[in-house]
Amino acid sequence: MSEIHLDLDVLSTLKEVMEDGYPELLDTFLKDSEARLRVLHEETDAEMLSATAHSFKGSSSNMGAIRLAELCGELEQRAREPSLRGIESLVNEIDSEFAHVRALCREERESFHC
Repeated sequence: MSEIHLDLDVLSTLKEVMEDGYPELLDTFLKDSEARLRVLHEETDAEMLSATAHSFKGSSSNMGAIRLAELCGELEQRAREPSLRGIESLVNEIDSEFAHVRALCREERESFHC
């Protein structure tokens, strides 16, 4: 398991590609992630949990949020198991990791100069 909250090389590449759209990309990622996190906390349907975790994993990976993507991948797999018992602790771990990522994205957003 990685302990990298945000891969700065990935962000650097995104910054080059997105140019002036980079801050909006960060904002969209945060907004979408917060919505997905709400679903993970509220959803009881295993299929929906797995699908939400899968999409969260993809966006996290694209943004360089390595550990967050790993945790979402773990949740995606766990949601496919017969019992969802204990899944709350994994969702809480995702929540905690996203708190780190959110703070780093906000710092990145504030440091961006057009």
